[in-house]
Amino acid sequence: MDTKDLYKVLGVEKSASQDDIRRAYRKLARKYHPDANPEDPDAETRFKEVQQAYEILSNPEKRREYDRGPREYFGGGAGQGGRQPGGGAGGAGEASFSDLSDLFGGFGDIFGGRSGTQQQRRSASTKGDDVTVTVNLRFKDAFQGITTRVNAPAEESCGDCRGTGAAPGTAPRTCPDCGGSGMKNRDQGFFALSGTCSRCGGKGTVVEKPCPACSGRGRVRRVRQVTVKIPAGARDGMKIRVPGRGGSGTRGGPAGDLYVVTRVEEHPVFKRQGDDFVAEVPVSFVEAALGSEIAVPRPEGGTVKLRLAAGTQDGKQMRVRGAGAPRAKARGERGDLMVKIRLVVPEKLTKREKEILEALADERDEDVRERLFREAREAGA
Repeated sequence: MDTKDLYKVLGVEKSASQDDIRRAYRKLARKYHPDANPEDPDAETRFKEVQQAYEILSNPEKRREYDRGPREYFGGGAGQGGRQPGGGAGGAGEASFSDLSDLFGGFGDIFGGRSGTQQQRRSASTKGDDVTVTVNLRFKDAFQGITTRVNAPAEESCGDCRGTGAAPGTAPRTCPDCGGSGMKNRDQGFFALSGTCSRCGGKGTVVEKPCPACSGRGRVRRVRQVTVKIPAGARDGMKIRVPGRGGSGTRGGPAGDLYVVTRVEEHPVFKRQGDDFVAEVPVSFVEAALGSEIAVPRPEGGTVKLRLAAGTQDGKQMRVRGAGAPRAKARGERGDLMVKIRLVVPEKLTKREKEILEALADERDEDVRERLFREAREAGA
């Protein structure tokens, strides 16, 4: 420190006024304060240099003495009987600035409240925790929508002690370690840094006789029933927010939110794809060959009739518009029902059926694999 130009440390000219020095100091102190640079180990050293420079240059008498000769002022350092920044010759003094409280009182907005006033820290309200629960739904209830009740476990203020944590008939007392400020200073040599009091956790009060209902926490965990409306067309994994039904806030803070996650049972016929349903419908080879009208079930119940063209192939898909799931974000709109044809070959035939099919085969005199063999030969396989 003794080899550095104190004016350069503060970034001001030697002719700077006391107001200029004060403004430069405040700017740099905010910039290099350890609370603002928790991951920068060099910030604390820089912060000390700025404080030491200001302690000398803000004092007119010390400044005049320093201006006459910096090396003579420090006298080669403490080991040679010289001055130490912040004190008299050969001794370490205390930094005592009239405007420090004003300077650090403004850190609350910069550092997210960590260096704000002690009263603000103790009285800051906190939003309650969000709570997530799961509700199991039948396919029909998810399709049509339903209003149901869910059990929501959440923390809330203890009714016996009214959130104080002290046994009924008693009250918390001022913390003897921090005097009710919630903060304790730790000596860093030239200056002191404030930290949360370890005894009271920053509350400023301690509980001597804890409330038996909440063990002194001031909060208890309870399960309450909450009514929630499941919209029509709810899908598996949908998250529904119920504002203000989570954990209660502290110090007057708002309650958290409740999130209800839906779990919808699988349907044996309808498989969901987005807002559409897919259903595989079995069709006999006679119906597919000749063409026919078939009845297909609908997700909400009942049937819809579809016309199969003669020669319908296995795997053909047909769309029934508006027969799918209700769209949760578009009232009145619905997805589609996708019908996939699956040809069913009988495993057993009667004697008469065999005779008919053999006659059909003779009549058509075709080999359905001939085309496959022909294409393989042409490809050289």
